[in-house]
Amino acid sequence: MKLSTLIFLVIFSFTASLAKIETEDAVLVLTKDNFDEAIAQNDYMLIEFYAPWCGHCKALAPKYAKAAKKLQEIDSSVKLAKVDATVEFKLAEMHGINAYPTLKFYRKGAFIDYSDSREVDDIVNWVIKKSGPAAKDLPTVDEAKSFIEAHDIAIVGFFKDVESPEAKVFMEVGNANDYMFGITSNEEVFKEYGVEDGKVVLFKKFDEGKNEFSGELSVTQLENFIAVHSFPLVVEFNEHTAPKIFSGDIKSHLLLFLSKEAGHFDEYVEKIKEPAKKFRGEVLFVTINTDEADRTRILEFCGLKKSDVPVMRIIEVKNDMAKYKPEKPELSNENILEFVTGFVEGTLKRHYFMQELPEDWDKNPVKVLVGSNFHEVVNNKSKNVLVEFYVTWCTHCQKLMPIFEELGEKYKDSEDVVIAKIDAAENELPDVEIINYPTIILFKKETNEAVQYYGVRTLKGLTKFLETDGAYGRAVDEAQEEIEDDDVPRKDEL
Repeated sequence: MKLSTLIFLVIFSFTASLAKIETEDAVLVLTKDNFDEAIAQNDYMLIEFYAPWCGHCKALAPKYAKAAKKLQEIDSSVKLAKVDATVEFKLAEMHGINAYPTLKFYRKGAFIDYSDSREVDDIVNWVIKKSGPAAKDLPTVDEAKSFIEAHDIAIVGFFKDVESPEAKVFMEVGNANDYMFGITSNEEVFKEYGVEDGKVVLFKKFDEGKNEFSGELSVTQLENFIAVHSFPLVVEFNEHTAPKIFSGDIKSHLLLFLSKEAGHFDEYVEKIKEPAKKFRGEVLFVTINTDEADRTRILEFCGLKKSDVPVMRIIEVKNDMAKYKPEKPELSNENILEFVTGFVEGTLKRHYFMQELPEDWDKNPVKVLVGSNFHEVVNNKSKNVLVEFYVTWCTHCQKLMPIFEELGEKYKDSEDVVIAKIDAAENELPDVEIINYPTIILFKKETNEAVQYYGVRTLKGLTKFLETDGAYGRAVDEAQEEIEDDDVPRKDEL
């Protein structure tokens, strides 16, 4: 065989072994067989890990396709891709995916999380920013003006020596930040904006118009400066701002529930900017327009009804999502100032939801628990008490309910077993932290030890958990013999 023929066959064999990368609406379809090939072929790629049954994924799909087509139209080197995580579960596991959709950006050998909204223009702008230089060069006054005018937020570094340590700090932050960065060494630009060498200015189309960084220029200090001043004093909650509100560094939020139709925004927003300025960097002031149907869940989460508007609450965006209720509900500057001051100084007591105890709470086989009777029931040392912590909107909770009713019926005559349930959204317990729903916990008699159940949610599995005194199913890797894929709850569905 000729050498040229041999080389041809080797190349052909290698090419044939590569899995074809198909596209759907300009989006690359990735699998375990072509994932590495796609990475090798593209320096920049945004990858969506999705599940076909996920409502959020379905809502994103047409926007994602439009963004992919826009990038094609401008001949961008960035590609958009997607992975069906329910099929390619090993790929999803390898990238730490535990919620859908999750978007990850591949950039020349490294993955970073997508951190903007899921709107078409935001997706396009974000990936263009991440695939370009850390900061745009601004060599003239006209180019600086055009750059600042083109963006709602533009961060400009003024450095005569662009290789100085300070300029390198600026570029490092710009490389990791979502906002648009520009850099200039032109003295005419310095004069135009009245800025000295070594300064960083955040230009914005709201509030003061611009903020100048002061202090020692370090990555941490500059990132903190941007996090604080890139938000309006009072930010409105919507699909564009929500990702930044909840993923931002400021975890304490004053939520102001208002109605645009009732004129509340005109009446209150300007007035509350003064107290917002006082607590800038400590508490984020967020307005929520309750006229929007999808804001109802936030009202419910705070234990409020639409008839309560206008109203305010403070929440801490952490695992247990602590909530605080003002003693004086009116939205006056004085009341807001007193409320937020009390929170910052630690003098406020946390607000816990609690339903009224139904008169017939123990009438049925599955007992009804609320905040006021919870500890009395579960701390009864003569009883094993199995409690389901649920929320009404959770599909897994709804699926479990009839099984729990069967379990209650099975043990209704037992002298030492109580089957109970508690609405965890309506009844908050200071000493019990529930993260996922439903959560099933056995409070053991004699010791009151709390043992969480991780086994399959069937009558058989729950019965075995009780009969083994909480030994069966107390760990994730136990009680797996009858589990099917559809039985395993997913956190992102909750």
